[in-house]
Amino acid sequence: MKSFDFDDLDGHILKCFLAILEESSVSRAADRLGVTQSAVSHTLAKLRSILGDPLFVRSGQGLTPTETAISLKEPVQKVLDGLKGLTDQRPFDPKAESMNFVIAANDMQRELVFPQLMREARAAGIRLSLEFMPSGVPSIATLRDARCQMILTPLPPDGSDILQRKLFSGHMTCFFDGSVTTAPVSWEDYKSRDHLAVRFSGGRTSIQVMRGFDTTQLPPPVVMVSNFNAIPAFIKGSPLITTEISLMALGPLKGLDAAPLPFEVEELSVYMVWHERSQNDPAHVWLRHQVERIAAAIAPQMAALRAEEK
Repeated sequence: MKSFDFDDLDGHILKCFLAILEESSVSRAADRLGVTQSAVSHTLAKLRSILGDPLFVRSGQGLTPTETAISLKEPVQKVLDGLKGLTDQRPFDPKAESMNFVIAANDMQRELVFPQLMREARAAGIRLSLEFMPSGVPSIATLRDARCQMILTPLPPDGSDILQRKLFSGHMTCFFDGSVTTAPVSWEDYKSRDHLAVRFSGGRTSIQVMRGFDTTQLPPPVVMVSNFNAIPAFIKGSPLITTEISLMALGPLKGLDAAPLPFEVEELSVYMVWHERSQNDPAHVWLRHQVERIAAAIAPQMAALRAEEK
C-alpha cells in the first residue's frame, strides 16, 4: 500500500467503507447510510485513490473485499468509535445556547414541519432562530457554500459530501374547487383542462416533478405562480386545476378539493438533506431529530387523506 496523507480521511469516508464492507453492495450501503448510490460510489473511488488499493472487486451479485479491505475493518471501526466518543462526551444542552439555522424549503415542506417545531422549542425555553430561503430545484453549492444548513426537497442534490434521509412520501394529486368543477375522470379529460403550475427558480415547474410519466404530453399551464401559497387564490372560484403532491392538503392547499389522478404516476418523496460538515454537530443532530420526529407523525395524516379521496 502506498503512503498517503491521513488528512484525506474523515469519519464520513470511513463509515461509508464499513457500510460497503458489511453490505457487500454499493446500493445497499447507500440505503443504509441514507445517501444516493452515486454518493457512495464517489466516496469509494476517493478511498481507493487514497489507499492505492481497489478494496472491493465485483463477484457475482455483490462485492468481495480485498485482503487490504479485510485488514482495515477493525482499525477503521476503532477510529469511528473514537470519533463518536468525542461527540458523545461533548456537552450539549439545547436550552443552554442559542441555535440559528438557515433552511432551504418551499412552502409545503416549510409549513408541514417548522411551525410546530418552533412552537415546541419556544414553549420549552429553547432559543431557536430559523431563517428560510426557497429551495426550488436545489444545487449542491447551496450546502457546500454554507448558504444554508439544511434543505427539505423532493429533488435532493447528488454529491459524495451530501447526506440525505427520506422524511415522508405522497402521491401526485389533482386539486380543484369542487363548487365550480369536478375532478378529471380520464387522461383525455385531464389533458383538456386549464392547468396551474408553480415555476421554480431555474425554470422547472412543479408538474415536472412527476415521475413515471411524460409531462411533455401536457399543454402549457395557463397560470404560472412563483410559490405554492399563491395557488388557492387562483383555483377558488375557477375551473382551473393543479397537480401537486398530496402532502399539500396538509399545508398550502388545505381547503381545496382533491382527487387522485386518472392515470398512474410514481410516488414522490421529500428528503432532508445536509452537508457532511454538519453530520456530528450536536445542534444540527438535535435539529434533524426534531424534523424526523415531526415528519413521522405526518404519515397517519396522509393515510387518512388518502382514504377520504377514495
